[in-house]
Amino acid sequence: MNKAFVLGAGLGSRLQKLTEKLPKPMIPVFGKPLIEYAFDHLNGLGINQFIVNTHHCAKAYTDHFKNNHYKKTPITFTHEPVLLDTGGGIDNVSELLSSERFLVYNGDILTDLPISNLTKHHSNNKNIVTLALRTKGEGKHIALNSESGKVTDIRNLLHSGDIGTYQFTGIYACDPQFLSYLQHKEKHSVIPVFLKLIQEKLLGGVVIDDGKWWDLGNRSNYLDAHQILAKSKFPDYLKRAKTDWRKNHSEQSHIATNAKIDKSSYIGEGATIGSGANIINSIIWPNSEVAPDSQLVRCIVRHGQIAKGKLENIDI
Repeated sequence: MNKAFVLGAGLGSRLQKLTEKLPKPMIPVFGKPLIEYAFDHLNGLGINQFIVNTHHCAKAYTDHFKNNHYKKTPITFTHEPVLLDTGGGIDNVSELLSSERFLVYNGDILTDLPISNLTKHHSNNKNIVTLALRTKGEGKHIALNSESGKVTDIRNLLHSGDIGTYQFTGIYACDPQFLSYLQHKEKHSVIPVFLKLIQEKLLGGVVIDDGKWWDLGNRSNYLDAHQILAKSKFPDYLKRAKTDWRKNHSEQSHIATNAKIDKSSYIGEGATIGSGANIINSIIWPNSEVAPDSQLVRCIVRHGQIAKGKLENIDI
C-alpha cells in the first residue's frame, strides 16, 4: 500500500478551548502536532502519499506544512466547506484512492500498533475492508468471529445479539471496491457501509494488541497520554528525544531556576515559566507563559496564552 487517507476534518468539540484555533489533529503532543505522529507511523509502513481532509481551522495545516509535504512525503489537502462525515469524506477523495489498496487513519489517535499486521491480513483474505481491532480499552463495539476473521456486527445494529467485545482503533485497510459502496457527494458515516459489507461477508477484522493506543479526543486522555508516555520508551518512529524535558527544552525555553515542574508535565519550546511557579501534571504549549508564583494542576496552556494564579483542571 502506498496511500493513506488521514481524517483531519473533525471539529474537536470535546477538546473545547484546545481546538478554538487549531484542528484536533494539529494539537501539540510533546510539542509536535498530533498528525505528524500518524505520518511517521505510516511512513514506517512505506506509505508515500498522504491525503488529509480539512474543515475547521483548515489554514493551520497549510501554514504548518508550507510546501504540502511532511519530510519527503507529499500531502494532498482536500477542504470540506460542509462536513461530509467519514463516508462522505472518503468519497470526496475517491479519485485519489481508486487505483490501489489504501489505508484510512483517524487523525485524533496516537498509537504505535504494528500496522503491517493489518496490511498483511488484508492482503491474505478476501475482504473489501479490514479493521484493526483491540481486545482492551473502551468502546468495545465490534463483534468478530475469531475463526473466520469476519466482523459479524457493530453495536448489535444487525440484531445478532452481540454488542461487540473488540475496540475499533480507527485504522482500516481498504480495497478500491470499497469506494463503490459509498454514497456519492453526500454526507454519511462509514458505519452503515460497514454493516452492508458485514451482510455480504466482506468486512474483516484483525486483532492487534501489541503497542499503545490512545484516542486523544478529550482533555483527560490528552493529559493522561503525556503522563504515561513521559515514563515510557517511545518507539523510534515517534522521533521524540529524551524523556527529560529539562534536557530537551532548557535551552529553547525560559524556565526560572526555582520553578517546580513534576515529571508528568511537559514544557513546550519557547515557553516561559516564572519564578516560584509550581506545575503538576500539566502541558505548557510552545510559546506560552506561566506567571511567577502560579500553581497549575492538570492544566493546559495554549500557544501565546498566559496562566496566572492557582489553577486546576483549566485550559488557558
